[in-house]
Amino acid sequence: MFARKLRVEYELEGQLQPCPLKWLDNFSMRNFTNASVFDDTLPVADGRLEIGTHVPLDQLQDAMEDWFRRKSYLGKDARLVLTLT
Repeated sequence: MFARKLRVEYELEGQLQPCPLKWLDNFSMRNFTNASVFDDTLPVADGRLEIGTHVPLDQLQDAMEDWFRRKSYLGKDARLVLTLT
C-alpha cells in the first residue's frame, strides 16, 4: 500500500529543511484535510512520508503546501519540495 517513499522538505532562504513529523502527521489526518485521495499517506519521520501508488504527487504537493500555509507552518516565501527516494 505505501510503496513510494518521499522526502518532504521546505525551502527557506535557499536552504532545504526536513518538514517536522508534526506537520506531516497533521496533514495526514483525514478529518482535518477531508480529502480521501490522501488516505494512503503515512508519516514515518521528520522529512519522510510513505505514500500509496494512487496518490497523485502534484496534487499532494499543492495540498500540503496549502495546508502548511493555512496552519502557519510555511511562510509566504517558503516552498515545499517533494522528492521520491
